Amino acid sequence: MAGKQQKRAVALRYDPARDAAPRVVAKGKGPTAEQILKLARQNSVPVRDDPTLVAVLSRLNIDQEIPPEVYRAVAAVLAFLYRVNGPNTPA
Repeated sequence: MAGKQQKRAVALRYDPARDAAPRVVAKGKGPTAEQILKLARQNSVPVRDDPTLVAVLSRLNIDQEIPPEVYRAVAAVLAFLYRVNGPNTPA
């Protein structure tokens, strides 16, 4: 019987003044993922559940900019968060 797959999380930061693209600032699975999600919620950082995108972003290194191949997927998430949370959404 297969075990339950561990929760994964990836945190991105995008500062247009410093970055050409969003960067991975944290990633983890299991307890580390839960801690990332807890900190995001405590700091009112929007959270989006997208296991496919997390699987892709989990392959990146910390402080690595996302590659052009995932711009469209990340842009869709950012657009969703903007619609839900308004223009003051932290990126």
